[in-house]
Amino acid sequence: MILSTRSANNSPQPSPITLLAKVLWLFVISAALDGLLLSKSSEVAAAEQRSRPNFVVIFTDDQGYEDVGCFGSPDIRTPRLDAMAAEGMKFTSFYAQPVCGPSRAAIMTGCYPMRVAERGNTKQVHPILHSKEVTVAEVLKKQGYATACFGKWDLAKHSQKDFFPDLFPTHQGFDYFFGTPTSNDRIADLYQNDKLIESATDMSTLTKRYTDEAIAFMQRSKNEPFFVYIPHTMPHTKLDASPQFKGKSKRGLYGDVIEEIDFNVGRILDTVKELGVAQSTYVVFTSDNGPWLIKNRNHADGRLASDHGGSAGPLRSGKVSTFEGGVRVPTIVWGPGRVPAGVTCDKLASTLDIMPTFAALAGTAPPNDRVIDGEDISNLFHGQFNKANSKKAFYYYLRVHLQAVRQGQWKLHLPRDKTPIGAAPFSRNTHIGPEDRIGFSKPFLVDLENDIGETTDVSDKNPDVVNRLLTLAESMREDLGDFDRVGTNMRFFDLTGKRPSKPPVPAARKRAKPKAGSKKTAPVKKT
Repeated sequence: MILSTRSANNSPQPSPITLLAKVLWLFVISAALDGLLLSKSSEVAAAEQRSRPNFVVIFTDDQGYEDVGCFGSPDIRTPRLDAMAAEGMKFTSFYAQPVCGPSRAAIMTGCYPMRVAERGNTKQVHPILHSKEVTVAEVLKKQGYATACFGKWDLAKHSQKDFFPDLFPTHQGFDYFFGTPTSNDRIADLYQNDKLIESATDMSTLTKRYTDEAIAFMQRSKNEPFFVYIPHTMPHTKLDASPQFKGKSKRGLYGDVIEEIDFNVGRILDTVKELGVAQSTYVVFTSDNGPWLIKNRNHADGRLASDHGGSAGPLRSGKVSTFEGGVRVPTIVWGPGRVPAGVTCDKLASTLDIMPTFAALAGTAPPNDRVIDGEDISNLFHGQFNKANSKKAFYYYLRVHLQAVRQGQWKLHLPRDKTPIGAAPFSRNTHIGPEDRIGFSKPFLVDLENDIGETTDVSDKNPDVVNRLLTLAESMREDLGDFDRVGTNMRFFDLTGKRPSKPPVPAARKRAKPKAGSKKTAPVKKT
């Protein structure tokens, strides 16, 4: 076999076989390098995937501040929530909004409810969230998250029948929805995505079924980052619980409902551990507002077995109020290896912070083309309390009325009428006790560190604090608005004319006048 040839100057030249061998060798090396690069690229992608933590939010409806064992409940057993707090962090100054619909707008968008745009440009009691608003699910979905909602949506109109299907969760960033359009005051229709699957479903099954569906979704999505949002229907009335829990609590049906929720919180945590993703998952438990005191005897804190509302414990008042009992809610954050165990955080935080915090932890940011009221509080999640924003403030709106502001230990109730027009339809507020249906002729300053029940005005002793909080309130009025003005950054996406000068609200309902000669009948009391 001839292995080489000679050129004209008699120098040896490589044979074609030798050249072919070299080409093949180069091809092998190139393929190996490509494979190595592809492998490295896949490893990097997998590492990035693993670095994006999972998020689970469990959002109960009308659960009071005291309605968890570790928050002081004397008669409702919550062993799984108590264990969650022991393994994680309890937040004792965590805020929602006074009513359920606004609370859902806040947790989804990171914005005060009055800021967000609504379909029809009317500031509804329960916001009809505009499709151009950006939800936390949409932010996370762009980062490759699998997203799902299980429970009460309440952002497509506050109705079980007459709502906007195109504003359902699957049109607002969620891949999957299993739940009900709104509150269960009379009935709850059950939907899977956009399809009605059960009319007037059995409400005793909802807590378990939401959890079953959430667990199945997490199991399907264990190899990708997921965001699971569980806005429970309960303990909003009508109350109901499954046979396993009904009749078991000393606190009656309300206690049964909370104890069933507690059990199912445990099922979620167990699943996260079983899937091997506990070290890369944050679970947040909180409530949408304070207890619905109108469901209790004499509007008192829920104590009796017959009371269908909850308890705010040491806090004043309840749902539909800007006293602490209406908006300060029991909150627990759990994340093994990331959230320090057995720690209590009393720094100011709220549901407004959920979106920017999750965005930061997922390696992204909230939309930058609009004002977002919340902030990244991942430093609090991780126990870095020294990094808390000392200037952080929380503004207490009831409907379109700014009623109070908190910064640090200080809370200032702003002057207001006993029946403020900006709080309509809650101006004459029958949802709270008579002792809390009051106005303030002048600013009423509370030191929450020493007077959590908001009983004593200390404004005369702290004029500088009063002036500072009044300045904050006025700045917020300019930015967002109040009952008598539209702020610079209140959003309207469908305007065809000038911006309104006052927040547009639904027209007041007129009560039908009795016909001439008819007798007025006494209202029937509900039992």
